[in-house]
Amino acid sequence: MAPATGGVLHAAFVFGLMLFLLLTLPLRAEEGAIVKSHGFAEFGELKYPAGFAHFDYVNPQAPKGGELAISAVGTFDSMNPFTRKGRAGALASEHFESLMIESYDEPGSYYGLVAESLEYPESQDWVIFNLRPEARFSDGSPVTAEDVVFSHNILLDQGLQSYAEAVRKRIPKAEALGPQQVKFHFSPDFPRRAMISQVAGTPVFSKAWFEADPENRRLDEPRLDPGIGSGPYILEKADINQRIIYRRNPDYWGEGLNVNIGRHNYDSIRVEYFGDTIAAMEGFKAGVYTVRPENNSKSWATAYEFDAIANGDVIKDEIPNGNVPAASGFVMNLLRPQFQDIRVREAVQLAYNFEWTNESLQYGLFRQRSSFWQDSALEAKGLPEGRELEVLTALGDQIESGLLTSEPVMAHASKPKRPNDRRNLRRAMKLLDEAGWEVNSDGMRQNAAGELLEIELLLDSPSLERIAAPYVSNLRAMGVDARLNRVDYAQYTSRRREKDFDMVYFAYPKSLEPSTGLYQQFGAEAHQFSVFNPAGLADPAVDALIGNVVEAKTQEDLQSNARALDRVLRAKRFMVPAWYLDVSWIAYWKQYAYPENLPPYSTGLLDLWWVDAEREATLKASGALR
Repeated sequence: MAPATGGVLHAAFVFGLMLFLLLTLPLRAEEGAIVKSHGFAEFGELKYPAGFAHFDYVNPQAPKGGELAISAVGTFDSMNPFTRKGRAGALASEHFESLMIESYDEPGSYYGLVAESLEYPESQDWVIFNLRPEARFSDGSPVTAEDVVFSHNILLDQGLQSYAEAVRKRIPKAEALGPQQVKFHFSPDFPRRAMISQVAGTPVFSKAWFEADPENRRLDEPRLDPGIGSGPYILEKADINQRIIYRRNPDYWGEGLNVNIGRHNYDSIRVEYFGDTIAAMEGFKAGVYTVRPENNSKSWATAYEFDAIANGDVIKDEIPNGNVPAASGFVMNLLRPQFQDIRVREAVQLAYNFEWTNESLQYGLFRQRSSFWQDSALEAKGLPEGRELEVLTALGDQIESGLLTSEPVMAHASKPKRPNDRRNLRRAMKLLDEAGWEVNSDGMRQNAAGELLEIELLLDSPSLERIAAPYVSNLRAMGVDARLNRVDYAQYTSRRREKDFDMVYFAYPKSLEPSTGLYQQFGAEAHQFSVFNPAGLADPAVDALIGNVVEAKTQEDLQSNARALDRVLRAKRFMVPAWYLDVSWIAYWKQYAYPENLPPYSTGLLDLWWVDAEREATLKASGALR
C-alpha cells in the first residue's frame, strides 16, 4: 500500500503544482518579466551600463573648493520651497535628494542616487526601489524606505493642490517593504509612462524631523528652517532679503558615487539678493558676486562694457543649449469672460510686434517662437500627414475640421519700423468688431451689455515692463482698456496662485519627452487652480492628446502625438508667443572653469563647474576681487 499512497501523494502534488501555475501564470504573463536595473529609460536603452565610472560630461579630476556666488532679484521670507504662502529663497530645494537623477546627455534616462537599483514588471504596474544602505541625512541618520513613503504622502497631504490631486489618482499606494526597500503601486486607470520617473524624482524628507514638531514643521507653511536633507550642501545662513549661504556637508554620504564623480565641486554657494536688476548688475561689476546667468537682452548687449571685461578678468560666454526652449509669452486667463471668444484672443495676439520689439528693445538677439516645442522633432510643421494626421482625424468633432487641411498657426509677422503695425491693428480691430466689441463715444471697446473690454497685464519684473509697455499701448490704440500693472514679488506670487489676473508673462517648461506634466500645464483636471496652467485651459481634444502622449510606447508615436498637440494648442490662441534663444548667456569672473564636453541639456553651472584656485588667487592679488 505504501507505493500506492506515495503515488497518490505525488499525483496530488503534481495537480497542486499545475493548479498553482494555472492561477499564477496569467498574472505573470500580464505583468511580464521582472526588470532589475541600475537605471531607467523612458524609451530605448540606457547609455551608461551598470557600474559605469562617471558621466561622460564631467571632469572626474575637477578640484573641490572655492565658492559659487550668484544673485537673485526680489525678496524671500521662507526657506521651505514647498510652502503655499510667501516666497522661498533661491535654491531652497537643493539639499533634498531624490531616488534617481536624470542624465544630462540622454533625454528621459535616470540613474540611481539614493536608490542603488530598481525592479519592475514589463507592464510597469509597480516599481520597487532598493535604497543604498549608506545613504544618510545631514544629521547622520539613515535614509530609509519609511522616509520615502512619508515624503510621498506629505506631498499629497500638504503639497500643491494640483500636484496632489493628479498624483493621488495615479499613485494610490506607497509602502515600505523593508528598511531599504520601497514599493509604489500605479493605478490601472492611467497610462504607465513616466510613472516610474515621477516617483524616482520625489524629494526625500526626514520623517523623524517633521514628526518631532508637526505643528511648526508643515510642508505648506513658510519657515526659515528648511529641515534636513541628504544632499551635498546644507544651509549655513539665511539673512532675509540679503543673502543665503549653503555650505558643503563634510560628511556627505554620496560623494564617491559614480553619478556624483566630478560634480558638486564648490565648498559653498552664496546667493546675494538685490532690489532690482540694475543694482544686481552693479553688484556683479563690483565683484559682490561672481557668476551671472543673463536673461536680459539689453544688459547682454550694453551692460558688459567695463574694465574687467576689457582686461579679461570677466568672461562673457554663450553656451549652446540643446533643450527645447521654454514656451514663453503673454498668457491670457481663459477663466476671464473677455477671452472666451477666439476672435478676441487673436486680436490680442496681433497687437504684439515682435520684429520691432526685438530690433528696437532687444538688440536683435532673439528669434521669434511659434511652437510649444520650437526647433524640435515635436514641432508641428506644414500640413498634418502620416501618424499625426491619423491622430487628429480620430478626434472627430472635438477639433475644427480646418486643422486637418491647414498649416499650424504661426506667430504673425510685423513691420519692424514702428511699434504699431497698422495692417495688423486693422485686422485686430475688425476681429473685435466681429466679436461684438464695438467702439463707444469715448473710443473704448464695449459689448452689448455696455461692459468695457478690460485687460490688465500683471508683471513683477521691471525689465519685462519695458518690453510690455509698447504692447499695451497697441492694445489701447485698438480701443482696449488695457493697463500694465507691475506689483511687488509677494503680491505677484499670491495673485498668480489665486489666478487673479487677466494676463501674465509665463514660460511653460518643455522637454523632448513630455509626459504627465502636460496634465498640469494644459489639462482640464486642475485647470481652475493649477499654477502650472495659468491659461486655465480645459479642452477635451487637448486632454485626449495628452493621454496619447503619456501612453506612447515608441518615440515615433510620442512625437506624432506631440506634434498634433502642438498644432491644437497653437490653434487655441491663448498665448502671445514671444522670443527664445538656443544658447545660454553666462558672464563670470575667470576663476571658474567647466568641462570641455559640456552636455547638451544643462550648462552644469551648479554642479559641473569648479573654481580654479590659481586664477582666483591672481584675481585677488590684483585687487580685482576681494
